[in-house]
Amino acid sequence: MHVLVTGAAGFIGSFTALRLLERGDTVLGLDNLNAYYDPALKQARLDFIGEHAPDEQFTFIKADLSDRAAMERLFADNEIDRVIHLGAQAGVRYSIEDPHTYCQSNLVGTLNVLEGCRHNEIEHLVYASTSSVFGSDTAMPFSTHRGGDHPMTFYAASKRANELMAHSYSNLFGLPCTGLRFFTVYGPMGRPDMALFKFTKAILEGRPIDIYNHGNHERDFTYIDDIVEGVIRATDRVPTSDSTYDTESPDPCTSNVPWKVYNIGNGLPVKLMQFIEVLEEKLGRTAEKNMLPMQPGDVLATWADTTDLEHDLGYKPSTSIETGVSNFVDWYLKYYK
Repeated sequence: MHVLVTGAAGFIGSFTALRLLERGDTVLGLDNLNAYYDPALKQARLDFIGEHAPDEQFTFIKADLSDRAAMERLFADNEIDRVIHLGAQAGVRYSIEDPHTYCQSNLVGTLNVLEGCRHNEIEHLVYASTSSVFGSDTAMPFSTHRGGDHPMTFYAASKRANELMAHSYSNLFGLPCTGLRFFTVYGPMGRPDMALFKFTKAILEGRPIDIYNHGNHERDFTYIDDIVEGVIRATDRVPTSDSTYDTESPDPCTSNVPWKVYNIGNGLPVKLMQFIEVLEEKLGRTAEKNMLPMQPGDVLATWADTTDLEHDLGYKPSTSIETGVSNFVDWYLKYYK
């Protein structure tokens, strides 16, 4: 297939592009290479893709999702069968400081992707959502059948809006859309603003690590390879309308139009302090811990119900934190020498 991957220089996007290339697909990668975090790491991911893909199989275009004219040209000038939309302004906490950036990237940018799909006969749009949409929900595990209508940050609200925007295009134009709610993704070449990266850097530099809510968090940490496997399987399964959909008692994760939402998570919440212990053991160092109160917009725990993922896609993430953290540290030590 010819697949457009937005956010191709990002963490999940780069690994997804690589997997598509490995199986023989042709990939068009899009990214704006912004400076939200170190652009050198984004370029390193692109270089890694280039080292493992023939020139004619991978094409990279630097452009911004919110640039309507650029996005219209992108779709018009390239052969695209399916779209994996992973480009976005990431980061829960940064959305409190700069919500306008999230509006441009996550709302306007996604609208431009939807319009490109609508006008160019795209077979299937797969897009990234987030576990953050569950917001104030405390019933565990988080189930897509309970929706996600109480987000606690603008980042989460923008991602929930993406799900609803996609549904409207499925309804109006018959565009098959699949949303994927990712749960705390980590692994080699991961984002510097995420906890594992920040903890590793601080411990190696002999600085204390900030631990919020005094360590009383639980997270469904999901390894990058498991996330990508879910993305690929979802891309290959084009949704259809649900014949059992009840309009008088609607299911929030399915519809009478070709639209579906899945959780992709390990299905196993891990206490934050346990996660830190695994990291300390791998590094052979004990972290100095700076215990802090809960941050605004944060949640106590996340835990993915992956029943639908297993039933529909025949897949369940399974990488242990011991394996995942070890792989990350090995990469970090090599990359930063």
